Amino acid sequence: MKIELHQNDLPEGLDFGDSVAVDTETMGLILGRDRLCLVQLSAGDETCHMVQFPDGSSYQAPRLAALLDDPAVTKLFHFARFDLAVLQRHLGVTCRPPYCTKTASKLVRTFTDRHGLKDLCKDILGVDLSKQQQTSDWGAAKLSQEQLRYAAADVLYLHRLRERLDEMLVREGRAELAEACFGFLPVRAELDLKGWPEVDIFAH
Repeated sequence: MKIELHQNDLPEGLDFGDSVAVDTETMGLILGRDRLCLVQLSAGDETCHMVQFPDGSSYQAPRLAALLDDPAVTKLFHFARFDLAVLQRHLGVTCRPPYCTKTASKLVRTFTDRHGLKDLCKDILGVDLSKQQQTSDWGAAKLSQEQLRYAAADVLYLHRLRERLDEMLVREGRAELAEACFGFLPVRAELDLKGWPEVDIFAH
């Protein structure tokens, strides 16, 4: 695992190919209250690039925003709904097209109710992830090595998970349904931001 930590934006010249794994760390889980602290990205090559926003005073990150806004690059997430909303709120990007390993798992792994990233990595890849730093202070000016390793692990396996989940989706005849769900995720994130986080607008 190689970790490259950047401040406020990505450096020039990085190429993540046609798909990039993305995750965020925030001060909490309330979209209107808790600020974005860190964005992690990986091309699935054992390297994680991180963009830290140390104090939240500025989210002017044109190179990061351009990557996330590029329709030619698929953005891989685990629980995309939250990350999409965070990135839309702070960076003003929509992140199309998205892919969500949690959504894919719920569509195809109907034999279990365990769809967390730790569960997927263990069940599908045989990898044990540590979640010890999940609730640590991501707003700290200097992040610990333990925090950085934890944050990197959240993106390093998403390409491999996508490959395996796609095989299962095709096998079970649910690939088109998954694509439709992924396409709706930016809208679901916008509904969260605009005040409908727990309301099923399709209900009677």
